Amino acid sequence: MKAIVVREFGGPEVLKLEEAAEPLPGAGQVLIRVKAVGVNPTETYQRSGMVRTAKPPYTPGSDAAGVVERVGSDVHGWRPGDRVYTAGTLSGSYAEMVLVRESQLHALPERVSFSQGAGINIPYATAFHALAHVAHARAGETVLIHGASGGVGIAACQLSRNLALTAIGTAGTDAGRALILREGARHAVDHRAADQAEQIMKLAGGRGVDVILEMLANVNLGMDLKLLAPKGRVVIIGSRGDVTITPRDLMGRDASVHGMLLWNLSDADALSTYAALGEGLEQGTLQPVVGVELPLAEAAQAHRRILEPGAHGKIVLIP
Repeated sequence: MKAIVVREFGGPEVLKLEEAAEPLPGAGQVLIRVKAVGVNPTETYQRSGMVRTAKPPYTPGSDAAGVVERVGSDVHGWRPGDRVYTAGTLSGSYAEMVLVRESQLHALPERVSFSQGAGINIPYATAFHALAHVAHARAGETVLIHGASGGVGIAACQLSRNLALTAIGTAGTDAGRALILREGARHAVDHRAADQAEQIMKLAGGRGVDVILEMLANVNLGMDLKLLAPKGRVVIIGSRGDVTITPRDLMGRDASVHGMLLWNLSDADALSTYAALGEGLEQGTLQPVVGVELPLAEAAQAHRRILEPGAHGKIVLIP
């Protein structure tokens, strides 16, 4: 089979397409024939060595969609031909075949394409966990979603609609703002506008927003704290550097800032997360938006594009 292999930390050019041995499923394991691979920012941090959760040589990726090829012993929930998406892998998803634990698999409804399926796990589980478990968002509250036209942002817009939250999304292009309005945001703001904070506060009725999902805390966190309503909560989903804040912006509002990583999801929170996602996918209220499809061999280009501004849906690799 073919797979992307990282043999040293570095820039996107270290992502090499190579021949690799096909994994064999052991007890409790399942082999998946990959139809589509989801690309996420965290994989660029791992590849560069900024986050060293994998040791070269390795194949990147946790998110894929495809069909069950073969099952190991003691696997009872899946059989060859089942349509599935992954929530983590054992061998890395940037490949034609991927090995997973049985517990890392979820059913992919017929109404959801493989490319859409590759965009479910990290974006949708992150958005749901941030809203439901970290921020404890309640129906009727207002949520600000920074960078709402990317994978996590679109998931958050759709989930906000399902949870009866009033979503204000930001995006840097007209196309991005039109997209997030289609996907569930009540309002869309240009995050490049000099008066974006004033626009957001006006849309929030002057009171401020109850929840902020922050994808780039090193840029926005200082402003975020001034936009919070009393008892408001910021959930930091992404950051690429240091930031200076004014703590009294929190103190005066009895507000709070929470950091999160999906890898810290407890078993109980994982159960409720994937149950909610499964229901939304079956009912059609959750529909991943695929912005770009690239061949697996162009993984380096995908890694360059995912960190560029102007996101418009999910970047997916096709083996």
